[in-house]
Amino acid sequence: MLILGLILLLLGFLLGVQILWILGIILLVVGAVLFLLGSTGRQVGGRRHWF
Repeated sequence: MLILGLILLLLGFLLGVQILWILGIILLVVGAVLFLLGSTGRQVGGRRHWF
């Protein structure tokens, strides 16, 4: 999710499409929150590990 957010953020910036810029920021924030919760050992979405 972090990588997809970064790609959309860059595409939105380079192409000048604001909706891609906004979606990229949202995905980066959500991905960062999920990464932090997962790295602290908390269950995310009812699962401890995603395989």
